[in-house]
Amino acid sequence: MNQPNQRGGGGGFRQAQQAPSLAIRTKKTQLTTDTYTKMVMGEVWKKDWVYALIPFALGLLPAIFVHSWWWIVLAVVLTILFVLFRSAQVTGVTQMEQSKPLFERMAFEMDNKQLLLRVGPEKEGKAMQLTWDMIGRVRRDVDAYVLYLKPGTPPAGMAAWRLWLARTFDVPVFLHLPFKIFNADNDRRLFEAMLRRKNLLPAEAGAATV
Repeated sequence: MNQPNQRGGGGGFRQAQQAPSLAIRTKKTQLTTDTYTKMVMGEVWKKDWVYALIPFALGLLPAIFVHSWWWIVLAVVLTILFVLFRSAQVTGVTQMEQSKPLFERMAFEMDNKQLLLRVGPEKEGKAMQLTWDMIGRVRRDVDAYVLYLKPGTPPAGMAAWRLWLARTFDVPVFLHLPFKIFNADNDRRLFEAMLRRKNLLPAEAGAATV
């Protein structure tokens, strides 16, 4: 499982300089750990439910040779263990030190070069920087934009099976930008147009509704 500071090509969050005056600025918002867990849990199991069939099938495999109800019990136990392990990966993200900035109350500032996460008073000048190449994809929900960070680059020489596990059972890490944090509808339209220019939103589905 990739940690948040391993994403975006390994660059992680970086201390940022002052945003240009033409940057789009938002109100503050906060993604709670409960909201994150609920969103990611649904996304993970929508994709990974089929993998839960693997431990179930392995548990039943001995029944081909020796018929017993105990094999069904074993299959169920193995499946439950897999579900608990995968779910623990999701909840574990909220407990990691590297993930804490994602769940702080913050405002966003974005321009064509970068996205700033301003977590403290603006006068202190403290912000975390994400360049746009660290964003892998964007989803537009009915009331928010969800910006997914790219998984980090795996270490050189990693075994193929470990690489497959890391990619298959990765836990999504994202920024959640509700529509309501934009100071004006025009700011939101400009931001959405920016996402389309960077091919993070499809053009045919990119028109913002006012």
